[in-house]
Amino acid sequence: MPFTRAQRPLYEVKANLFKGLAHPFRIRILELLSTAPERSVAELQTETGLEASHLSQHLAVLRRHRLVDAERRGSHVFYRLGDPAVGRLLAVARELLVEVLAAEGDLLRDVATLPALASTETGETERP
Repeated sequence: MPFTRAQRPLYEVKANLFKGLAHPFRIRILELLSTAPERSVAELQTETGLEASHLSQHLAVLRRHRLVDAERRGSHVFYRLGDPAVGRLLAVARELLVEVLAAEGDLLRDVATLPALASTETGETERP
């Protein structure tokens, strides 16, 4: 059944949201931001190992899709998740990943090496 005219923009917005998530470094940036109230660009650069220009491009995509917010303080820029739901989305995505990989024993062991995420409900850090 084709999309109705009214539904099409909603599906396009959803698709664009997932396009904003569709890069491993952007996922890593969001995971880092989910473990702290905010992080400076310098912290994100250190944690990701990205060159400043590449990090800036990824942050611009995340801002454009409203996944992060930025605040300039003096000569420093700090980033935080645009909404707590982003952290919950990452946690659900990780749960789904574990379920999908459950049949793939070798890959599931690799998941255990992923950095921990902060629980969006308790604030505690949890492993995949």
